Amino acid sequence: MKTRITILLAALFVGFNISFAQQDEECMNNLSIFDSYVKTKKYDDAYQPWSIVRNKCPKFNRAIYVHGEKILNHKIENSTGSEQVAYINDLMLLYDQSIENFPSKYDLGEILVDKANLAYKYRKELNKTDQQLYDMFNTAYVKDAKNFTSAKGLYTYFSLAVDLFDAGKKPAQEMFDKYDDVNEIIENLIAGYTTKLNKYAAKEEAGETLTKKEERYKSSYESNIEAFEEQILGSMDKKLGDRANCDVLVPLYEKNYEDNKNDGVWLQRAMNRMYAKGCKEDPLFLKLVQQKNSLEPSADTSYYLYLLTGEQKYFDQTLELEVDPLKKAKLYKKLANELKSKGSYGKARQYYMESMKLNPSDGSPHLSIASMYAKSANNCGDSNFNKRAVFWLAALEAEKAGRVDGRLRSAAAKSAESYRASAPSKSDIFTEGNAGQTIKIGCWIGRSVTVPNI
Repeated sequence: MKTRITILLAALFVGFNISFAQQDEECMNNLSIFDSYVKTKKYDDAYQPWSIVRNKCPKFNRAIYVHGEKILNHKIENSTGSEQVAYINDLMLLYDQSIENFPSKYDLGEILVDKANLAYKYRKELNKTDQQLYDMFNTAYVKDAKNFTSAKGLYTYFSLAVDLFDAGKKPAQEMFDKYDDVNEIIENLIAGYTTKLNKYAAKEEAGETLTKKEERYKSSYESNIEAFEEQILGSMDKKLGDRANCDVLVPLYEKNYEDNKNDGVWLQRAMNRMYAKGCKEDPLFLKLVQQKNSLEPSADTSYYLYLLTGEQKYFDQTLELEVDPLKKAKLYKKLANELKSKGSYGKARQYYMESMKLNPSDGSPHLSIASMYAKSANNCGDSNFNKRAVFWLAALEAEKAGRVDGRLRSAAAKSAESYRASAPSKSDIFTEGNAGQTIKIGCWIGRSVTVPNI
């Protein structure tokens, strides 16, 4: 339920065309009383006046449901046995009543997930099985996936699918399908936050200062992305574990290939998972990619063909087919990562930079470039001092990551500090006598760095 915004009592009455004189006086008085109690967290005192308004005037004000959730959660947390179960069921009912009485303020998927999360939290008290809990989350997904946005709910939904697979109640394919279903929801949520973040990144890049409100939004979007990327997606991969290694995936997809070879979604998901799990050397991976490419040529299939064959035409086709800037940025970064792993640092940097043009709020390419600089220090200088000077360049690049991407601020600072520790010291600069001078760094780096003044 949407409880993120604290509602001032005066604001509770805005939007009603009926004058106060026409309102039920008892409901008005009790609304004022329970609102005051809730604001001071006196939930037990709020319970009775809140119950009167809820039962007598269920459409009177949305505060009945916003505050009611807090009141009932307090009751649940401070009770046991049958009394606690009664409060849990009453909160379930309140969720239903909220969308029934204020349908424009609540989304079906949101309410269904709230109920599922509540049931999962108190599964022992409610005597719920994994299948029953899974069905509750699945109902939310089937009926209103676009409003299934709860990070906790999405992870629990997938986690239950894995538990049911382990118990022999779900086939592997259905478990993998659920991983993809949840992953796609999360990717869409991350894309939405990223698009909003990039507007702020563009403003800062233009030299403008964000307002305090924009800073708050930026921080919120970064926190949401971090939660979904690192906590939820990371936890999902950990939960899946070896259940999705090559020894499992290859025979499964070989078995199901003939029945699904004309299903573009199945092919896409199969080749994506095989790539993610490092199975691209298996002949089946090429078979899946070629089949998908013959049915529905896409940026993904072209990219995989490029990796498999090394033919430039497939990479050119990848960029031509992908029109979504965020997806194209990911493709550039994915290719850059491949090139970096092979030691092709110059080309990798080029693609990292292309990725950052399309997704400027992602600071990870800066850290990757900094890492390549540091690894090339011994090869890109004509003296010991100049070789170590490369670490200044690496530190400056790492710091850029923290400036554009708040999620990486701590990691960027630590990386920069580590690189500077390997750079020439003040005594080295004094001995060399080159403070403030510019050093040109050769080889693939082709950049310059200024020696710090001492």
